[in-house]
Amino acid sequence: MSDPRYDCQACGACCVNPPENEAEGFRTWVEVAPGEPLLRRRDLVKKLCVVEADGPDRGAVHLRLDASGRCLALRGALGRRVACSIYARRPAPCRRVQAGAPDCRRYRAALGLANP
Repeated sequence: MSDPRYDCQACGACCVNPPENEAEGFRTWVEVAPGEPLLRRRDLVKKLCVVEADGPDRGAVHLRLDASGRCLALRGALGRRVACSIYARRPAPCRRVQAGAPDCRRYRAALGLANP
């Protein structure tokens, strides 16, 4: 259950590749599994996704990140006001993040955002 003290539309920390992934060389993060609603929109897949060309994740579809590690579907300013441009079609890993849950707090802390 979400914690009402956390406002996802004033955060966006969970939409950024965590520093520990970056340190390990992971440049992609959220996998879009077969059957996800996002994959039904070829225009969005072309704009927002990348298909892994090699390595252990070869063929896997991930949300594309910008140079700072931020999801391309995220709009707005981190820690102030954000929105997901594919909210209704966001992949399962995005749906699992709950406001105020341990992962939420960890992502916020990694970006220097205070936890209530």
